[in-house]
Amino acid sequence: MSMTVKQLIAALQDMPADATVLLEGDAGYSPLGALEMLGNGGGLPDEVVLQPDMTPD
Repeated sequence: MSMTVKQLIAALQDMPADATVLLEGDAGYSPLGALEMLGNGGGLPDEVVLQPDMTPD
């Protein structure tokens, strides 16, 4: 089941404010670098894409 922005905000409110947000992927964990809003039409809901931080280590 997909999580909505409202559900994400509610879940994050219970987390420590200074915690780093990580994205889990096939290659391990990456820090969150940005958000991208994708507006859809035709009755489809808009989407928010979480993008990893691509800064070299």
